[in-house]
Amino acid sequence: MSKKIIILDYGIGNLQSVAQVFAHLNNPALISSNYKEIMSADALVLPGVGAFGHAMNNLKELYLDKSILEFVQTGKPLMGICLGFQLLFSESEEFGNHKGLDIIKGKVHKFTNDNVLNLGIKIPQVGWNKIYRSLTAVDNWAKSPLREIQNMDYMYFIHSYYAKPEVTNEILTLTQYEGTEYCSSILKDNIFAVQFHPEKSAWQGIRIYKNWIGTI
Repeated sequence: MSKKIIILDYGIGNLQSVAQVFAHLNNPALISSNYKEIMSADALVLPGVGAFGHAMNNLKELYLDKSILEFVQTGKPLMGICLGFQLLFSESEEFGNHKGLDIIKGKVHKFTNDNVLNLGIKIPQVGWNKIYRSLTAVDNWAKSPLREIQNMDYMYFIHSYYAKPEVTNEILTLTQYEGTEYCSSILKDNIFAVQFHPEKSAWQGIRIYKNWIGTI
C-alpha cells in the first residue's frame, strides 16, 4: 500500500523533480501547503533551492514553520533536501544572520577563502562529489536510508553554504570541498536530511528515496 507523502510547497524548491521520483517508485506524493493535509500525511518532504532567509520568511508567512515543528513531534518521518536540509538547523549566516527551524542544533556557514586551502575556490559547488561515512554514524547507519549506499559514492551537489551540526553523532556522512570537510547528511530520530540532491544522483539517489519510503 502506498504511503501518503507530502512535499511541502512554500514557494521555493525543486518540487516537481522530487515528485517525479516518488511517482517513479509507485508512491506518488502530493505537493501541498495545507495544514490538514500535512498533519494527516505519513511522511513529509522539505525540499528547497535558493536563499535561507527568503525561505524562512516564506515558511513563517504561510505558518509552515509551526506545521513542520508540529509534524516532527508526531514522530513521523521527515526528509530535508538541500536548502531544506539547511533550514532544519538553528541559524545561517547567508546574507546576514537568520534563525532556522532549530530542529538540528548547529549553524550554516559559507564556503570562503578563509577556511579552504585553494584560494581559487569556485562557489557554489556544482556537480558530483563523494560522500563518506562519519565515524560517529556506526549506530545510525544500518537504520538509515543510506544503508545500501557505498562509502565514497558520488552524489550531486549545488550549494554555496554548508551545515555544521553541534551533535556529531547525528552526522551520517561527510564530504570535502576544496579543503573544507562538512556534513552532507544527518539522521536524528525521525529526521533524515541531505545536502545533496538524491533526485539528481542517478540510481544511488533513487535507492535513497526507496529506502526512505521503506521507513514510513
